[in-house]
Amino acid sequence: MARLTILEYPDPRLRTRAQPVTEFDAGLSQLIEDMFETMYAAPGIGLAATQVNVHKRLLVIDVSKDGTQPQVFINPEILSREGVGKVEEGCLSVPGIFDDVERAEKIRVRAFDRNGASYELDLDGMLAVCVQHEMDHLEGRLFVDYLSELKRQRIRKKLDKERKERGAQPREGAEARLP
Repeated sequence: MARLTILEYPDPRLRTRAQPVTEFDAGLSQLIEDMFETMYAAPGIGLAATQVNVHKRLLVIDVSKDGTQPQVFINPEILSREGVGKVEEGCLSVPGIFDDVERAEKIRVRAFDRNGASYELDLDGMLAVCVQHEMDHLEGRLFVDYLSELKRQRIRKKLDKERKERGAQPREGAEARLP
């Protein structure tokens, strides 16, 4: 397994629309494992393939406190949405920034598992929020897109300053490592 580099806002590659996964093979399985390792190390609760510069419709999520409920969503689609609520969100691609975003409170999602089997789930709470957040990445959207232009400018300046201070090196937990 390998830790992958997480792209950071405003990297233009984060705006790439992901393409459907068509092959459920060993390469996909390896990518899934690498994404879980990267997500847990960051640490985070969700990671879209777009965030590691792989533009495939793939999400890995684990909203459990102890990292024991890993879930894989391949080619996910939201079939229905119910209710609206505000939730404070953060993002591995926008490190250290948190703000309120409106999301559906409940969703029904269809996806494929790592073996190519289709499934549907009714989700609510943090898992529903996380799936919606990560699916935005697959469309080239970030949670900062829901914020005002002024807030986005402040976030961009803050992150640019932090990158300069660390010499443009990836932040701790987001660096690429060889096995």
